[in-house]
Amino acid sequence: MLREELLKLLEEDREFRLMVAGILGYRDILDRLGEHDRKFNEILSKLDKHTEILEQHTRILEEHTRLLSEHTKKLGEHDRKFNEILEEIKKLRRDFTDLGRRVEVTIGSMGRRWGFDLEKTVLEIFREILEKKGIEPGKVEKFRFRDVDGSITGMEGRIVDVDVLVRDDRVYVIEVKSRAELDHVELLPSKVGIVEKVLKKPVAKAFIVAVNIDKEAYERSRELGIEVIYGNILE
Repeated sequence: MLREELLKLLEEDREFRLMVAGILGYRDILDRLGEHDRKFNEILSKLDKHTEILEQHTRILEEHTRLLSEHTKKLGEHDRKFNEILEEIKKLRRDFTDLGRRVEVTIGSMGRRWGFDLEKTVLEIFREILEKKGIEPGKVEKFRFRDVDGSITGMEGRIVDVDVLVRDDRVYVIEVKSRAELDHVELLPSKVGIVEKVLKKPVAKAFIVAVNIDKEAYERSRELGIEVIYGNILE
């Protein structure tokens, strides 16, 4: 029998045994190499997928970098334009301050004898700003009230002078000065109250229109909710 002969050869023939053992070991190696190849191919497949994902992320990152570069460029352009506008505003402010000083000198030379004409001159200087606030300088009227018996002001014979504008049944009180000082600001609320009592209408807004205003007066007007239109703040 072949089987018995093979067994006998394995028992008796040392070289035959070594040859068989070698063949069996080689097959095991081949089997292991095949398994390694299979696992290696699996790893390569996974690596390809990871490489594809990495390439996608790289493209996305490149797109984000491009967008960031564009945004940075636009931001720089906005900063440049903003600085140009800011510089223009500063220039206008300087020009306006110079104008205010020239007007102050001119008005100062007029003196108080000009009366209402002086106030109209100041209103004309600030016409554009006033019109944006809804105040038409040509329709501003002088309000002069003499409290004969003191029932309104608490002082007999007290005279109150202020400018008013009545528009759409709303009343605006306007104090016009070549130079507004603290006293002018602090007296204005009481004038507003008198106007409301005499005209029997609420005052919508109080304004101080001044070529120049003292810094202390300006800060106080803000505390009292009085809107100030001015050319220059004096320290």
